[in-house]
Amino acid sequence: MSGFKSHMSLPVAVGFLLVGLPYSISLAAQWIYGWPNKPGYKKYMEALKPRRIYCLTRAVLETLKYLQYGRLYIQWKSWYKNDENRKHYEKGITFGRRGNKLDLYPPPNVCRSKDAPAPLVVFIYGGAWGSGERSIYCLLARQMAEELSAAVICPDYSTYPKGNVLGMVQDIADCLVWAQESGPRFNFDKDKIVLIGHSAGAHLCALTTLFLIETREELFIEASKQKDITLAIRGVIGLSGVYNIMDHYEHEQKRAVEYVSTMHKAMNGVENFPYYSPTHSLEKFSQDSLSQVPPFALLHGTSDIIVPVESSTKFSELLTSLSIKASLYLLPRVDHTEIVTDLMASDRHFYHPIYSCIKQEFRKLLGTC
Repeated sequence: MSGFKSHMSLPVAVGFLLVGLPYSISLAAQWIYGWPNKPGYKKYMEALKPRRIYCLTRAVLETLKYLQYGRLYIQWKSWYKNDENRKHYEKGITFGRRGNKLDLYPPPNVCRSKDAPAPLVVFIYGGAWGSGERSIYCLLARQMAEELSAAVICPDYSTYPKGNVLGMVQDIADCLVWAQESGPRFNFDKDKIVLIGHSAGAHLCALTTLFLIETREELFIEASKQKDITLAIRGVIGLSGVYNIMDHYEHEQKRAVEYVSTMHKAMNGVENFPYYSPTHSLEKFSQDSLSQVPPFALLHGTSDIIVPVESSTKFSELLTSLSIKASLYLLPRVDHTEIVTDLMASDRHFYHPIYSCIKQEFRKLLGTC
């Protein structure tokens, strides 16, 4: 009898691992983040398709690797909460129409009253347009200020469901308006601005820049101010960015995460993908508008499975075909998370290789090399 039970237990265990566990994980993910966008019971039929179950389970299990950043999480959490570190930055400055907050990190060892104004970096974090906050990037902003000898702003913006992508672009534009108005007060050069963004943040940097060049009415910012900001933006540095929304949606479909992802929700549906795609905007630009587009530097890890490296290679090719200056760096063995987390501490594995690329491009954008 005991032998019979042992023979039965193996098939049961295998069945649980191959069927029960994947279905439990994927259905839980869809229950929490969203069912397929199908009418009636068809959404459940779509959710139960074996390919979706196993692809989505794999995507969920891949997130377990984020546990390796536990030590880094403790580091930034304690650093940001430590009041003694307030001497290194200005915390919680209110800006814009929605009362968002930003933190400002001046370059270390700079005397504001004597030294020339520092160039300004505006860092826009990622998070699939649905998560993220400025405090997470305090160590990155501090290191970036030191490495680039620049003032660094890290603003919050209205992520989904609080806002859609247009609202996010408006928030970033508001941050740039604040920078134009506040340069003398904080001793940074309002006319030397470089935007740096990661993932969805890189997308927002590119899209905001293009909207400003076209002086879009939907930004609800005076045309003269938009033109001033356009002239002040010396370049955009994108880290593992998304530049063609439909291409990325198709990649999400391959991973079976398109319905649990916040991307299509933040963009108010698939029909708005062209409107929110920097590639689509550029393809419609007039020659005069193209002449105002600043240089782009694109960095992407070859081990990135969240945003494929083709996102940056295709965008680089498009920029070059339109006679816009573009630099492309493909970083071996770097994944989607490491390209940003490894900028937070000098002992991280890819800290120096990534910063060497950023520093080189930053100097080129400012004309200092």
